[in-house]
Amino acid sequence: MAEVFKSKRIFFPKGLQKQFIIRVKEDLGLTWNKLAEILGVSARNLNDWKNEKISMPLNAAKTISAKTRIKLPNNIQIKDRFWYVKKGAKLGGLAVYKKYGHIGGNQKIREKKWREWWEKIGKFNSELLPNKTLPFKKPRKSEQLAEFVGIMLGDGGISKYQITVTLHDKDDLEYSKLVLKIIKKLFGINPSVYHDEKDSVNTIVISRSTLIKFLTDKIGLKIGNKIKQQVDIPDWVKKNKKFKVACLRGLMDTDGCLVLHKYKVRDKEYCYKKLEFCSASKPLVKSVINILKEFDFRPRLSHNGKNVWIDNKNEVKRYFKIINSNNPKHRNRFLG
Repeated sequence: MAEVFKSKRIFFPKGLQKQFIIRVKEDLGLTWNKLAEILGVSARNLNDWKNEKISMPLNAAKTISAKTRIKLPNNIQIKDRFWYVKKGAKLGGLAVYKKYGHIGGNQKIREKKWREWWEKIGKFNSELLPNKTLPFKKPRKSEQLAEFVGIMLGDGGISKYQITVTLHDKDDLEYSKLVLKIIKKLFGINPSVYHDEKDSVNTIVISRSTLIKFLTDKIGLKIGNKIKQQVDIPDWVKKNKKFKVACLRGLMDTDGCLVLHKYKVRDKEYCYKKLEFCSASKPLVKSVINILKEFDFRPRLSHNGKNVWIDNKNEVKRYFKIINSNNPKHRNRFLG
């Protein structure tokens, strides 16, 4: 439903929009995320519709009404798409007039407040966005782009509206800074970063539909759940030896870890370092194994088919010599 936000808006009496959406979900027997996917909106948007924070597009309401045969209430209102512009301008002008005695106010304060609103609310609210595509720099296929692909296949995610990379707020703090630099250099974009104290993560966010289209159509990444789609390394990466090294580095720096293996033999304790990569995507696991074998490593696959190990300490050393790591967390553990 790419055209959904171009339609008019529908206004339910208080409480009925929430009731309508809940009935639709229950009738279809879907999860909230699946319902959002079918409607072609983000989970955030659907949640805002359910909580009646924003009005629904008329097209979306009609579509799900038809799918479920749940009728729309009779006492609804239909308004044009940018109905709020005139109203907002009028209310804003009155507020400024009451405060300053004239229209205009303090330009710097207005700009500051607008920026705060935009970062917190505005840029996530699709009904407030005009039909405007924002440009980005289109990079050529390179080692750095291949490494970014590895990062995205690891800790990245793509929805219809956003590109995200989610990393630990402390362990991966320095690596997060590097990822920001890679994105800036590749695409000429300064992403936003959001901290989630509860989950102890920092999420790098890019909201740009043109870049999403480029990454999916030209680079080979996919929108949605990576495991359900059983993602794999794109063919253009597999065909180039340097690209494969860079992509593997991005994968290991995000979904890989360096662990200390300790064991005892006749009361004597031994300890050595092992590398592990973990993914529930079978094609991706197979590709990682093939790349490692191509460079004469002897990877071991776990019984569950999700974990790839490099057990030999000499091979671990050679990994950091040939593939290396751009994540200080891994490098420090290796050198420590």
